[in-house]
Amino acid sequence: MISLDEAVTARLESHGTRFEVLVDPDAALAIKRGEFEGDLTDVIAAEDVFEDASRGDRPAESDVKDVFDTTDPLEIIPEVIRRGEIQITAEQRREMQERKRRQLINTIARNAVNPQMDGAPHPPDRIESALEETKFRVDPMERVETQIDDALDALRPVIPIRFEEVAIAVQVPPEHAGSAQAKIREFGDLVREEWQNDGSWIGVVEFPAGMQNDFYELVNEQSTGTAETRVVRDEDDLKTR
Repeated sequence: MISLDEAVTARLESHGTRFEVLVDPDAALAIKRGEFEGDLTDVIAAEDVFEDASRGDRPAESDVKDVFDTTDPLEIIPEVIRRGEIQITAEQRREMQERKRRQLINTIARNAVNPQMDGAPHPPDRIESALEETKFRVDPMERVETQIDDALDALRPVIPIRFEEVAIAVQVPPEHAGSAQAKIREFGDLVREEWQNDGSWIGVVEFPAGMQNDFYELVNEQSTGTAETRVVRDEDDLKTR
């Protein structure tokens, strides 16, 4: 369960009675859209249905039964959220907006590159500064994924930016190949691998281009700096030099 401080109130009025539940704001939005896949008990502040959550008042059991055909809170809570309204305070709205702003910045930084700098990633602080310059406003009630295209449209007049994936070929020497390849293959999509006669390992991994620095750090850490890497430009360019 979550704390009361983290929860928002979802409210439904039906048959002359008000029903309120306390839930995580992001989970409430996911439930309302039919996209929630987690455990409900992890995202509610109380396994209960209230008439007035702020006072802890509960509706009559007969009223609950009339409206929902059950008295089980775990069945009623999603119904209240789906059919009712999500009540968000100004402070909660600001907190949600800031959290989604950070998510948006990090998502763009992981996936975007600077096409004028040979596909180099944009640091998050550069993206943040550019978004502030554009005065782009993140909608706290919308998923981050649905706001990315609008954010990119706002950013393009300010900084050169585009989303793309990159394929990196890695050759790890025999003394590190066993443990290193297990970590490297988890970083993105392993599109090709080869074990060499000397015990070294070659793999080609695809991932968002903005994550190149993180990838190189992982490779260096796992191979103590002995691995070789290169960007794969086409199908014929699949081995390190």
